[in-house]
Amino acid sequence: MNKGKKIKLVECPRDAMQGWPHLISTDDKALYLGFLLKVGFDTLDCGSFVSPKAIPQMADTKDVLKRIQTDANGTKLLTIIANERGAQEAVMFDNIHYLGFPFSVSETFQRRNTNSSIMESFTRVEEIQTLCIKNRKELVIYISMGFGNPYGDPYNEELVFEWVNKMVEIDVKIISLADTVGVATPRQVKNITKYLVDALPETEIGVHLHSTSVNWKDKVDAALQAGCLRFDGALKGIGGCPMADDELVGNMDTELMIPYFQQLNLLPELNENALKESSRIASEIFI
Repeated sequence: MNKGKKIKLVECPRDAMQGWPHLISTDDKALYLGFLLKVGFDTLDCGSFVSPKAIPQMADTKDVLKRIQTDANGTKLLTIIANERGAQEAVMFDNIHYLGFPFSVSETFQRRNTNSSIMESFTRVEEIQTLCIKNRKELVIYISMGFGNPYGDPYNEELVFEWVNKMVEIDVKIISLADTVGVATPRQVKNITKYLVDALPETEIGVHLHSTSVNWKDKVDAALQAGCLRFDGALKGIGGCPMADDELVGNMDTELMIPYFQQLNLLPELNENALKESSRIASEIFI
């Protein structure tokens, strides 16, 4: 564990909203994001520039972004993109800092999620990275199905390391290991994360872990022991990728992680009032 360093907590309302069965209004999204921006998270994963046919819940991302402003506490906005067209739209927004691309080491999921093969997707990543550099944005690569997949596709740790190294070769600075369907064991989380943290000291290695309220702590502890300092979560533990499986496995519950990290003195100071209000709004939106 990295002593003396603080964790970067990434709140993911986009991940919570995208698969929600009832349409959430643009007004409610903007209100919710406005309060989340006051909490003090490092990053807010706030929307996506993807096909509205694929993810109808995110069709109003442009309108939402026009209604919110980054807070003085320094929280940065991240939006998900799946191709060059989405990236070109995203880089036009000054308030977006990060573009996130879901890159799967499972061929089946990559085709389901971005309608392209793994190799085609890597070509997209190269082009999007060039676009990010040109427009002073940072690319975050999510290694989807990074701990296994339910499709019977080939999987091993070496496959993960191979693709992570390819991302590093094109100067991607932030890579998040995604347990897309919640199959990771704590041992897996620790082994894979530690290897990458140790092997790539100039690269920020994060985890985007899906879990239940029962098994979240073991996975968090495993990532902490591996030296991870970047954690994704969502209030109430809501979310999951609607393109992954028939049943969504929830995100890490931020409201469980925050007091745990605070107890370990690993979090920067947060606005507790804004957090409570955000939690209240989430309880009203996600019903």
